[in-house]
Amino acid sequence: MEWIDSLRKLLKEDQVTMNPTELERHSRDESYHAPHLPDVVVFPENREEVSRILRFANDREIPVTPFGLGSSLEGHVIPYKGGISVDFQRMNKILEVRPQDMLVRVQPGVTRSQLNRELKKYGLFFSVDPGADATLGGMAATNASGTTAVRYGVMRDQVRDLEVVLSDGRIIRTGGRAAKSSSGYHLTGLFVGSEGTLGLFTELTLRVFGIPEAIMAARAVFPTVKQAVNAAVSIISSGIPVARLELVDALSMKYLNEHSETRYPAAPTLFLEFHGNEAGLKRDVVFAEELAQGEECQGFQFETDTKARAKLWEARHHLAYAFIHRSPGKRLMVTDVCVPMSELAGAVEHARHALNQEGMEGGILGHIGDGNYHVLMMIDPTDPRDVEKAEKINASIVEYALGRGGTCTGEHGVGVGKIRYLRREHKEAVDVMMSIKQALDPKGILNPGKKLPPR
Repeated sequence: MEWIDSLRKLLKEDQVTMNPTELERHSRDESYHAPHLPDVVVFPENREEVSRILRFANDREIPVTPFGLGSSLEGHVIPYKGGISVDFQRMNKILEVRPQDMLVRVQPGVTRSQLNRELKKYGLFFSVDPGADATLGGMAATNASGTTAVRYGVMRDQVRDLEVVLSDGRIIRTGGRAAKSSSGYHLTGLFVGSEGTLGLFTELTLRVFGIPEAIMAARAVFPTVKQAVNAAVSIISSGIPVARLELVDALSMKYLNEHSETRYPAAPTLFLEFHGNEAGLKRDVVFAEELAQGEECQGFQFETDTKARAKLWEARHHLAYAFIHRSPGKRLMVTDVCVPMSELAGAVEHARHALNQEGMEGGILGHIGDGNYHVLMMIDPTDPRDVEKAEKINASIVEYALGRGGTCTGEHGVGVGKIRYLRREHKEAVDVMMSIKQALDPKGILNPGKKLPPR
């Protein structure tokens, strides 16, 4: 293509590639959604290069799709319109750590584990923990969440400022370093979760936290999922400042043991973690155990040793891969709804009923402390019947959540997988969202086909 030759002149030779392997790598994410090749992949190294790329693309109306590590689950990075895939792996510098302000400034290609290794030197940590070692730019683009959201909040709560390149190449900042501001519109909140449809992030200023004095993890085993959920609701309602509160059902525990070589009971289990000081932690843990016993808890196992605690959370984080590795040739489909805590027990029971009704094997797990839960299903994307069954289950779970004041996606984002539910959830507000998109990206080049339904 002639325009690719012109694009090469904007960057260094090794920053623009049509290598088939790279095109294929940028054609998919970790979801079941069908892959699609970009025309070209570029690797910018600074904001000025991102600005030049977008000005070039906007002038020629060439689609642009941002790419982090490809760990998304709703097709966000799949370039269905072809065009340019912008890979941020070379923009991976930690630019500044400000311990007194509890802030850090990073480029979008920095991963959360990379950041936490650096922050540890200062006695700090970054709280958002989605499981995958995703890039911070991608996490902000999807408003990622994870295991610690119940205590520390989601990605939107941690982003203080963004440097954003707009579709026409303009570079703006959305916030500042101050802890609060009533000045102007809250653009930071608008861009976080926009999934690359309003602009590309080239820098993020993030809030960080002090490493707690004491940390204790625990596993609580229950006879049924409903009792595990009820215990989780009781713990949250009691005001115990639990840092993580995760549900894993019996089937998932079985697969977890096989994959991680652990010997945990294959029964519905809550994974918990408590942060605080020694004295307060002991009281919180005792109270939590008492509440769990009220739901016939069959065992409350503590993990205070650092290695044992790390092994427990590593096993939980690798649960999706436990499903993936035991089903070669299939792709992962994950539901991602969030409901009010009062609706949680019924929602999880409904999810299991939906699986059983379709005869589909699947695990139920989630960040149960904030009402966000998932169903994991392995499907053959080339088998229409398999896909139809899984999508029917997903639709049933989403409709249940929406009917009870919930949302179609708690943390994975919309991408292409959840667009069909936007109008059902947001009604006339979708028109306002589309007006914002039109104002910021009038030629529609930024991640087309994602986040919002077509006009």
